[in-house]
Amino acid sequence: MKHLARVIYRKIVAAVFFVSLPFSISYAEDDPLVYKFKTLSVESASKAAWGALKDCRKKGYSVAVAVVDRGGNLQALLRDQFAGPHTPETAIRKAWTANSFRQNTGDLAEFLQKKTIPNQVQHNPGALLVGGGVMIQAQGQLMGGIGVSGAPPGQSEKNSIDGACARAGLATIQDDLELAE
Repeated sequence: MKHLARVIYRKIVAAVFFVSLPFSISYAEDDPLVYKFKTLSVESASKAAWGALKDCRKKGYSVAVAVVDRGGNLQALLRDQFAGPHTPETAIRKAWTANSFRQNTGDLAEFLQKKTIPNQVQHNPGALLVGGGVMIQAQGQLMGGIGVSGAPPGQSEKNSIDGACARAGLATIQDDLELAE
């Protein structure tokens, strides 16, 4: 009998809690009900990918380039004909990492070398902490990430050849993004 009374009491308490929950949350009148943000179009992602690929070709490297939107979703992926079979996946992970952690992967690679990696990066199996992933930002907003894979490492991870090609791809769309409405 005591068990049944306890069960009924818990159900009543839970019902009162869930019924009163919406009334206990208060919103200020100026709090928005929705947020607006900008993200990359497929056209701008493709243009950035081609810009990065062409820059690496000029330097004599065959690479893969990936561009993700602000949600981390793949928007464009190019693989040059002599790029290794691992390069598409690596480029995607670099772009995703730069976008997700809001930091270029070359900077994250420096944390790795200093052994001061932030916890959220350490415990994320999808993160790739090598140079070549660059955030795409414009108008004060993060809009995505671009990752390049296939060129040999540069003098440092922060100044990798992959990273330089990614920045060149970003440069092809940066002005358009800053002026976009």
